[in-house]
Amino acid sequence: MILEDIGDFASALPKGRGLIGLDLGTKTIGVAVSDRLLGSATALVTLKREKFTRDAAQIREIMTKRELAGIVLGLPRNMDGSEGPRAQSTRAFARNLAALEGFADLPVTFWDERLSTVAAERALLEADTSRKRRAEVIDAVAASYILQGALDRLAHIGAAR
Repeated sequence: MILEDIGDFASALPKGRGLIGLDLGTKTIGVAVSDRLLGSATALVTLKREKFTRDAAQIREIMTKRELAGIVLGLPRNMDGSEGPRAQSTRAFARNLAALEGFADLPVTFWDERLSTVAAERALLEADTSRKRRAEVIDAVAASYILQGALDRLAHIGAAR
């Protein structure tokens, strides 16, 4: 189920289970996971994009293995906040995912991913990561920035309630 509002997403999450964060690219999908307390995000893997059904199967496998209960998708808005073709593609991916058996009851939300790749690139440069290694992990690190932003917001919502 796709929940635009992060508060609705928070209400739909079961206690004691982590989340998966996805940074959708045209060729890869960056994947990050959270701990069960929803406190921190960790870059996990960068998947090579194939057909949608194969991509969904890989995501489902990670979610099942790690007992994850929700999905945070990075939404690539334009710098002025509007949504372009990439954002529409991400929304279509979410709709297709939510229509699949095994995903229909999972809460899915979007998180503004503007500048997440820039932040990930800076962090990797500061860590003196080689160019080759940066290319391998940049999308997963960007996914962790996206997921961490959502986790921080969820923590703030929880504190306000």
